[in-house]
Amino acid sequence: MANISREQLLHVARLARLELREEEVERLGVQLNDILAAVGKVSELDLSEVPPTSHPLDVVNVWGADEPAESLPVEEALANAPEREGFYFKVPPGGA
Repeated sequence: MANISREQLLHVARLARLELREEEVERLGVQLNDILAAVGKVSELDLSEVPPTSHPLDVVNVWGADEPAESLPVEEALANAPEREGFYFKVPPGGA
C-alpha cells in the first residue's frame, strides 16, 4: 500500500501555494493515505477481462458549439494571481 510522506505532502502544498498549519498537515496526511488505500484496493480485483478503455455508460460528445464570446477583463482574470507582470501571470523560472 502506498503512503504519502510528510515531505511529499508539504511539497504538493508548496506547489499549490497552500499554507498549512501543523494540524492541517496531520489531518490531510491521514485523509490522503486513506484515499490511497481505497484506490489501492482496485489492484486486488481481477480485471483481466475488462478492456482498458471500458466505461459503464455510453460516452458521447457533449461539447456545445464553439461560439465567440466576451473575454474576462484582465484585472478580473488576474485578480487572484499570486504574482503578475503587466498583463501576464508571473511564474518562477523552470516551473518550480
